[in-house]
Amino acid sequence: MQKQKLVLVGNGMAGVRTLEELLKIASDKYDITVFGAEPHPNYNRILLSPVLAGEQTVQDIIINEMDWYEQNQIHLHINKKVTKIDRKNRIVFTEDGTSAEYDRLLLSTGSNPFILPIPGAELPGVVSFRDISDVEAMLDASSRYRNAVVIGGGLLGLEAANGLMLRGMDVTVVHIAPWLMDRQLDEPAARLLQQSLEAKGLKFLLEKQTGALVPGESGRVCAVSFKDGDSIPADLVVMAVGIRPNTELAESAGLYCNRGVVVNDTLQTFDPRIYAVGECVSHRGVAYGLVAPLFEQAKVAANHLAEYGIGCYTGSLTSTKLKVTGIDLFSAGDYMGAEGTDAIVLSDPAGGNYKKVVLKDNKVVGAVLYGDTTEGSWYFDLLREGTDVSDIRSSLLFGQHNLGDSGHGDPHARVAAMPDSAEICGCNGVCKGDIVKAIRDKKLFTLDEVRAHTKASSSCGSCTGLVESLLAVTVGGDYSTAPSKKPMCGCTEHSHDEVRETITRQGIKSIPALMHFMEWKTPDGCNKCRTALNYYLLCAWPSEYVDDNQSRYINERVHANIQKDGTYSVIPRIFGGDTSPKQLMAIAQIAERWEVPTVKFTGGQRLDLLGIRKEQLPGIWKDLSEAGFVSGHAYGKAMRTVKTCVGSQWCRFGTQDSTTMGIKLEELTWGSWTPHKFKLAVSGCPRNCAEATIKDFGVVAVDSGWELHIGGNGGIKVRATDFLCHVKTEEEVLEYCAAFMQVYREDAHYLERTAPWVERRGLTYVKERVVDDAEQRKVYAERFYESQKYSQDDPWKARGEGVDAHEYKPMAILS
Repeated sequence: MQKQKLVLVGNGMAGVRTLEELLKIASDKYDITVFGAEPHPNYNRILLSPVLAGEQTVQDIIINEMDWYEQNQIHLHINKKVTKIDRKNRIVFTEDGTSAEYDRLLLSTGSNPFILPIPGAELPGVVSFRDISDVEAMLDASSRYRNAVVIGGGLLGLEAANGLMLRGMDVTVVHIAPWLMDRQLDEPAARLLQQSLEAKGLKFLLEKQTGALVPGESGRVCAVSFKDGDSIPADLVVMAVGIRPNTELAESAGLYCNRGVVVNDTLQTFDPRIYAVGECVSHRGVAYGLVAPLFEQAKVAANHLAEYGIGCYTGSLTSTKLKVTGIDLFSAGDYMGAEGTDAIVLSDPAGGNYKKVVLKDNKVVGAVLYGDTTEGSWYFDLLREGTDVSDIRSSLLFGQHNLGDSGHGDPHARVAAMPDSAEICGCNGVCKGDIVKAIRDKKLFTLDEVRAHTKASSSCGSCTGLVESLLAVTVGGDYSTAPSKKPMCGCTEHSHDEVRETITRQGIKSIPALMHFMEWKTPDGCNKCRTALNYYLLCAWPSEYVDDNQSRYINERVHANIQKDGTYSVIPRIFGGDTSPKQLMAIAQIAERWEVPTVKFTGGQRLDLLGIRKEQLPGIWKDLSEAGFVSGHAYGKAMRTVKTCVGSQWCRFGTQDSTTMGIKLEELTWGSWTPHKFKLAVSGCPRNCAEATIKDFGVVAVDSGWELHIGGNGGIKVRATDFLCHVKTEEEVLEYCAAFMQVYREDAHYLERTAPWVERRGLTYVKERVVDDAEQRKVYAERFYESQKYSQDDPWKARGEGVDAHEYKPMAILS
């Protein structure tokens, strides 16, 4: 089939990113031609500041070398500016007469720096800060002249001023507003910033309006004069007062523009054959100048250019960081606040720290941080997720580590403090140094890219948070402006929530049907999405959905834990950890019969039979089933154990019968599949010998009844539980437990434990469903009871009787 012709106008980050995304999913669909007005291959424009500061070279910021275009058979025209689009005949023309036909046209013409319309703006020595040629002009000036004036105290102006100062120039920043970065910071934070920059050697003139640029005898600029009559010497003037979308070409072609090329949610202009992405675009009235929104646009545009017909760009939340070494600031959202908002502020000018979090209806709507910015990404996540923070409001300013995350603290700070040799991904043996090197050397921006290049986070996924933190720490603001929507995996543009909603709303009951309906990009998915889809369907349709065994990880597929030597371990369920001589003797006899090399007590008070060869599994399960045992599901994303103490039966301090309570809870919940492993515990008194306050669902007996706790985690990242409520009776404990589990099962993302889920959703969200509304609680509990009718079917017994026998046969040795 003949390829269609795709022409990209603009060789910048957004346009080429669109091509990269397109090549991933439809590499053979188009003959691609790219026109770039600059004489360079695609480079990272946001890293011009480190180049100016001498921290990186131009070569360091090249994203795609020339051979990348050749390898992908892209016809690249550099140093050629497209000046005309013939929409009728679908041809573009450059100023030197070069032309190219198109079936689809992608505009990514970026933006132009705004030059103040003042006398002298055209003088030699007056530059903007937009591209490599501007940086080269500034570097040249810094080697020959002394005095630099930067007009504009915003993000770009300060980065330019810092770079010129590091090049040895005497730099004055002129800003018309009363404080620096007035579009990103409030006044207290800006004052701290100004103090820090003054300590570095920069000078500032605030509330100064430039009147004219004065030429010297050579015709080059020599001074800046202000409307109040003052003037200062200037051998170099940098205009950094803003950018404007470059719509000249689009307007000349008759495309509708309004503060940018107007596009819809699929990044199409008013001409359906023409798409536009990047800083030239006006989407829902907003033009973005940060990299993450542009990359989000690129992904959606590529999806539609590939004619998948899915993906929708609905806008982006953005945050700001300054790329000046030694200056840490962060801001996001409505940091100034307005009517109806509250601001929580911590101000420590002497210590150089300032924090302000703006709330509306108990949700974070904005934040500004100066000094200690380690919590910036967390506040941004709260803002993006719309988390109700009423339960943590009093400690919100003190950070995430005050939420029970004992000993681990903020993930960004923690990962930043790790040595390069620290192992991040245990599954693939990937260390921090490897990941950081890949991010820097290969210019990686997204989690998928890190996975593709390093394999980190590509197996069990438990290190995903650490890898994301490494991205945020390494790439800084370029990554912190995280996508507003996180797809499940590279196979789809849809998020976990969208997939779950579609399953129930559309009544879809199989993986192939769901993939077809949601237009999956890969024919069979991957180990990430298939396992998640299998769980979501099972949770939604417990009585109808047929479990897909091949969409489970190996441990769940064979109902045993694979060990490092390739053997397996099995853990019979012992309800509540309460056993008997008869049960112990049965396990001992079975262990002897099968010559089990190791029998060990687990941390959950169960007996683990280790060292069993795969082909032995059905036999030992058959014996265990005949002795009255069922699977402990110690291998699954499922309810594992209910740990108990001896409680009032034997303990002098026990206030309630915790063992019997534990047995009842385990009888209620065993066999249930959950988004991640799920553990319970019951302590007979507040001494908490069963460690119930680090379990997913913990029960602590008190004289007046039972305290219920949720969201604990005793694994890699220890987290103490949140107190849910107090109840009086055993029946209430069981109902609350069932309801809580069902809310978690229906709401959490696959592979999300209760601890991060509660932090993401907020304790109030859980309480509203489980505690505050008795009727709703009963509905959730009933749904859990209903699902248990179909899940409390021992998989060991069936396999002991021959089900899936092929799974356990040794592979034939052919030679």
